[in-house]
Amino acid sequence: MKEEGFGRREFGEKPVKVGDVLDVTIEAIAQKGDGIAKIQGFVVFIPGVSQGEQVKIRITDVRGRHAIGEKAE
Repeated sequence: MKEEGFGRREFGEKPVKVGDVLDVTIEAIAQKGDGIAKIQGFVVFIPGVSQGEQVKIRITDVRGRHAIGEKAE
């Protein structure tokens, strides 16, 4: 049986894909300054936003444990 790391969630199919446009709330700011939002527990990093901001984003990259988004105009 495969064990999961402490506090980590394994994702099979990701809840987002490149090109998705979503309304999110920025929950926190990462060490490097990007905003953090979560979609069904899946972390999305968004540069140029503030904590607590509600923003429409476009997913630009999906990786193993997180995705990258940008503000959608």
